[in-house]
Amino acid sequence: MTKSKVYTTTGDNGATSLVGGVRVKKTDIRIEAYGSIDELNANIGVLLAIPCLQPAAVDLLHQVQNRLFSIGAYLATPNPDNAITRCAGLSAENVEAIENVIDHFDAQLPPLNNFVLPGGTHRAAVCHVCRTMCRRCERRIVALADQTYVDPNVLRYINRLSDFFFVFARFNNVDNQTDELFWDKNN
Repeated sequence: MTKSKVYTTTGDNGATSLVGGVRVKKTDIRIEAYGSIDELNANIGVLLAIPCLQPAAVDLLHQVQNRLFSIGAYLATPNPDNAITRCAGLSAENVEAIENVIDHFDAQLPPLNNFVLPGGTHRAAVCHVCRTMCRRCERRIVALADQTYVDPNVLRYINRLSDFFFVFARFNNVDNQTDELFWDKNN
């Protein structure tokens, strides 16, 4: 079997193909939406490469990476008649799974009385990068939803995922006895 080339040259003019072959500009909102999902997934890979992550988080993050591929494929598929109403491989139970892990880690944290600045441990800092990537994904998906139907579970999942990264960042600072950094509006 002949190995296929990584490069095709078909995108050299600033266009790319969606699922099904429709060509669009690389600045199309659909490309922005699933491209942001891809960036988030890559950053989760960076987080997973950090040694000694908590097993509950590792299990969840591996599931998340698979779900993000499903979401990316869904977002890369044109839906002109709004006929595709569900993102395959994504359900309300997946959102609940994230909520359960959030509750597990949040139960071990002190109450929050101030805005947290991103940082602390390396793990916490990478979690904050992932959190902000989730927020970008959300913005891009909302913009796409302004133009076409998007399964509400996609937005719920990404929103809950950003909550997870916030709590997991805090947990990693507290668990590693690293002071959380709080916003000082007078500084």
